[in-house]
Amino acid sequence: MAGQLRFDGRVVLITGAGNGIGRDYALAFAERGASVVVNDLGGSFTGEGASSRPADLVVEEIKAKGGKAVANYDSVEDGAKVVQTALDHFGRIDVVINNAGILRDKSFARISDTDWDLIHRVHLRGSFMVTRAAWEHMKKQKFGRIIMTTSSSGIYGNFGQANYSAAKLGLLGLANTLRWEGRKYNIAVNTIAPQAGSRMTATVLPEEVLKMLNPNYIAPLVMYLCHESCQENGGLFEVGGGWIAKLRWQRTQGAMVGRPDKAMTPEDVRDRWFEVTDFRHPLYPESTQDSMQAIMANMQRVGIPTVRRTDTAGKTTSRDVEAALKHTPEPTLFTYDHRDVILYALGAGVSTRDPDHLKFLFELSEDFCTLPTYGVISAFNSSGGAFRGNSGLNIDFTKVLHGEQYLELYKPMPTKATLKNQAKIVDILDKGSGMLILVDVTTRDEQGDLVAYNQFSTFVVGAGGYNGKRVSDKAKNTVPAPKRAPDASVQQKTSIDQAALYRLSGDYNPLHLDPTFAAMGGFNKPILHGLCSFGIAARHVLKTYANNDVTKFKAIKVRFAKPVIPGQTLQTDMWKEGSRVHLQVKVVETGDIALNGAYVDLVEGSGSAPQAGQVSTGSTLPSEAVFGQMGQQLTPDLVKKVNAIFLWNITKDKKQAAQWTVDLKTGSGSVYKGTPKQGKPDTTITMSDEDFVALVSGKLNGQTAFFQGKLKITGNMMLMTKLEGLFKGQAQQPTGPALLSDPVFAELGRRLPTAGPAVQKIKAVFLWNITKDKKQAAQWTIDLKTGSGSVYKGTPKQGKPDTTVTIADQDFVDLVTGKLNGQTAFFQGKLKIAGNLMLMTKLDGLFKDQASKL
Repeated sequence: MAGQLRFDGRVVLITGAGNGIGRDYALAFAERGASVVVNDLGGSFTGEGASSRPADLVVEEIKAKGGKAVANYDSVEDGAKVVQTALDHFGRIDVVINNAGILRDKSFARISDTDWDLIHRVHLRGSFMVTRAAWEHMKKQKFGRIIMTTSSSGIYGNFGQANYSAAKLGLLGLANTLRWEGRKYNIAVNTIAPQAGSRMTATVLPEEVLKMLNPNYIAPLVMYLCHESCQENGGLFEVGGGWIAKLRWQRTQGAMVGRPDKAMTPEDVRDRWFEVTDFRHPLYPESTQDSMQAIMANMQRVGIPTVRRTDTAGKTTSRDVEAALKHTPEPTLFTYDHRDVILYALGAGVSTRDPDHLKFLFELSEDFCTLPTYGVISAFNSSGGAFRGNSGLNIDFTKVLHGEQYLELYKPMPTKATLKNQAKIVDILDKGSGMLILVDVTTRDEQGDLVAYNQFSTFVVGAGGYNGKRVSDKAKNTVPAPKRAPDASVQQKTSIDQAALYRLSGDYNPLHLDPTFAAMGGFNKPILHGLCSFGIAARHVLKTYANNDVTKFKAIKVRFAKPVIPGQTLQTDMWKEGSRVHLQVKVVETGDIALNGAYVDLVEGSGSAPQAGQVSTGSTLPSEAVFGQMGQQLTPDLVKKVNAIFLWNITKDKKQAAQWTVDLKTGSGSVYKGTPKQGKPDTTITMSDEDFVALVSGKLNGQTAFFQGKLKITGNMMLMTKLEGLFKGQAQQPTGPALLSDPVFAELGRRLPTAGPAVQKIKAVFLWNITKDKKQAAQWTIDLKTGSGSVYKGTPKQGKPDTTVTIADQDFVDLVTGKLNGQTAFFQGKLKIAGNLMLMTKLDGLFKDQASKL
């Protein structure tokens, strides 16, 4: 167990502390290090007279024991003076214990106005005045503990104490409200109903019982409730004789006696009385929200409207609905840039701990992109505009719930844009218990192209019951998840500041930040935006089944089921069926389902996370020819000097298109497509295809590329400087438009060692002149005579070519891949040969072997 609960540095104000329970409080707090203000008017227990002696005696006793205390003799009705004593002597006020009280017991008929007023002035008004005087100081210091003292007479009633009972129960009502208003400022308000011997109870309890009800048994509970470590707030406790119990409200399940189709009568109540009073299955409401939820739920079951209508018929009419469906609000513009995109990504839970966070958080990242669910942000404000103007609907927005959301993208969201959003109410459904409004929002870019489509499903509690349609063919419906174990699950703990961050993307509802507003909405704490959970869930699917490729995202649909508190952990369970990923989001700490009936549709062909090292294949990349030529320029000295392995990630259109390994560590060195065959890369470089060619050819400075975000390096960055010799050799090569033949020659060179003995016996050098638009575009040498053979760009390094071949770029590719017959090409003039014509036939083995692979 932890150590002793101390109050060093705390200032405790106790009213009525000159005798009885109050005196015990003062002595106990002082003994634990508190500075104590001992307030007591010094009058009789009936509220007559005044004396400073009771308070002085307690202060003297505290000081005699080495404690700190000061006396105050004001009436609690002068609360400001009482609190000022604490401020004048100790500079602050931390704890207020409203303990002062008097008795004027009489049967109800005999209570005078003075008896009634004086009891309320001391107990209820006095506690109010002292607490109010301390309240602002507690708010500023972000700490406060307040105790209200009620009584069993206030809770249960007691003969002869009507005035006292009313005042004491009023204190509980005061505390119940202050608990909500104070929680934002770390002010906790609790209420106790003590049973202890005192001057007041001496008039109503036998002497034997009084001896057992020693006040010493009350102080420990009060001290714990007032300690900074105690988080109890709004509690009601009975305490006495060493026994402590917490009380709470209990409610029956109740009965829905009224019906929408007939008047409610006393006989209806009589006939359902057993259900009304049946406590066999009780409920335990804790807030006004809990109180209303049961009523609203029962109204929903029978279709009773719960909000006042403003039309002449007293309820929503088909005419209202017709007008709303015809209404088309003005379109709205939404402008944003990279800052807004990044802010949204942070709000939706992207972290710098994520391996590929730069694509969502760094505007200079080559593959910087916008999370798909940002599409709902651009449409958010526009959706509310559908209800404004002459929509035909008069909606109580305090009764509006965001029920469901659908988002579909027609192209990836831009990283900056000005978008035009057109909202339209497309259908209104009468659900009996409320009205379901479907609002479609279409989003277009500045060119007029469709970017996104949203459907907001908004439920207005109590606005139904007008005999309207109940189903719609325009609704984007939810779909239940498969009844099997999830195929994948992802957990993510939200930040305590998640809602504070997410709201900066446009949803400024104070319910998500201000505890006071949250309490008004019936929540103990501010809740997370449903659309924040929506964004987090979409990210989990995108990562799991699309490798964070935003182009693979098509649509998402969710139903908002239960609220999430910032700081809780979300678990997204996923089921993959074709291109659809069903999902459900659960709050790990409570087991509550936050999102259900949800799914994400991916672009056809998506859905499996790529294997390690797997890259996309597609059109010819100019970088392939550069890597092929680079392989021909390796020298033993360069390998010895560098002694490292480089992995190059080549991208195109912000997607990985190829991987190349430059191995300057193993053997005599090699350059080949794919990840390293042996060991791990010492340095990994990511560049676009175009930038890589520019870098190697000397058109792009490496340092400039790095600081512009075009060149990304992980691992040993300094090794890059050792590649300069290799790059200089490449810079001398002519560069021009990409040729289809370049990667084919490069591939032939890589596969030459496995071409077979027939090719190795050729012992000839071939020079290929490649043309484009009838002009020479490149020269390649296939040397099958020197060493183990080689393929490289340029003329032969040794000797003269045995055969020179001239062919167009596209025809060469068709020839090698088998689409063009060599003999036909020769007679059509597409293939021109000089030198030893017969040697060309010997290349058939090399071409045929590679055709299917190329």
